[in-house]
Amino acid sequence: MASGTDVSPQIPRWDIGCAPNNDSLPVMEDENGDSSENLTQSRKGKPPRNVSYMRHCSSSAFFIDSEFDVGIIGLKSPSTENSGFLPVFRSGSCSEKGPKQYMEDEYICVDNLNQHLVAVKTPAPGAFYGVFDGHGGIDAATFTRKNLLNFIVEDSQFQCGTKKAIKSAFRRIDHALADANSIDSSSGTTALAALIMGRTMVVANAGDSRAVMGKRGRAVELSKDHKPNCTSERLRIERLGGVIYDGYLNGQLSVARALGDWHIKGPKGSKSPLSAEPELEEINLTEEDEFLIIGCDGLWDVMSSQCAVTMVRKELVIHNDPERCSKALVKEALQRNSCDNLTVVVVCFSPDPPPKIEMPRSHKRRSISAEGLDRLQDILDNGV
Repeated sequence: MASGTDVSPQIPRWDIGCAPNNDSLPVMEDENGDSSENLTQSRKGKPPRNVSYMRHCSSSAFFIDSEFDVGIIGLKSPSTENSGFLPVFRSGSCSEKGPKQYMEDEYICVDNLNQHLVAVKTPAPGAFYGVFDGHGGIDAATFTRKNLLNFIVEDSQFQCGTKKAIKSAFRRIDHALADANSIDSSSGTTALAALIMGRTMVVANAGDSRAVMGKRGRAVELSKDHKPNCTSERLRIERLGGVIYDGYLNGQLSVARALGDWHIKGPKGSKSPLSAEPELEEINLTEEDEFLIIGCDGLWDVMSSQCAVTMVRKELVIHNDPERCSKALVKEALQRNSCDNLTVVVVCFSPDPPPKIEMPRSHKRRSISAEGLDRLQDILDNGV
């Protein structure tokens, strides 16, 4: 089983925020120019990512009944933008080796940043979560788990530009992997992280792990799988001289973005078709945002985003335990014959279970014509 929340030594104290008011949040500027592409990019051999019902579920307890399924897509409720909602973070995780010989996944769960980073002041509440899917050994994934959070908060731009600090931390991790003598150059990892301060959440992704929000029963994807066959990634790869063989970058790697893998990237400073640049997505949490699922591709290879959200919501209604939810997802993925390591983190934004979704009854009156009644009677009388 992968390790949990170890981090590197603490960093010097600083006061967060650019305004005189110490309660203000760091500015989350929008400078992620390449993240606007539709997150529903299709992927070969993967389940559909925007399905409003659950498919091929081997556990009958998770099938959607008609009451839950009707009206999930497009469900609306009164606006909560000015409701004063403040999230309360609870998380659970599960990480299993699965059918593979070695475990190369890592993860981190920090429900309270102020308690975890004692020397750092962040707006309360604050939290940090991440999953790291290693390849070529676990070393790169372990290094990233231990250092990514600290690299973010100690960045000089963090107080005024959280997005810039996150991108800088990803680059710093990538370069540190190149310089570390104890880490093999063929070791690499994908990285998916969610940093939350107050109501503002920034999701950063490099690789094929995925973050999915459960929003009143509806799956909302907050990251894009960086597969070599993805149109935007393929164009970038080919523009930089890379090639794709049978879905693999340069015939070696099944992802288009990763940290490490310097045997593919070549000397530092050179432009490589394998990118360490994360794509960022920023959202403001509301009362409709019930939970977040982040998982490595071992889960998403066999399960759609909507299926995972449906399972977690039903589980939370029963027992309200995110740990048991993450275990249920891993168990279901194994029953569906996932061929990879499996790591899942479920984060709840409220201490209460999700409310029951009640759809208004239809007041439309339906009738059958006289001709139709005659036809029906004829069928009954003649038994045809």
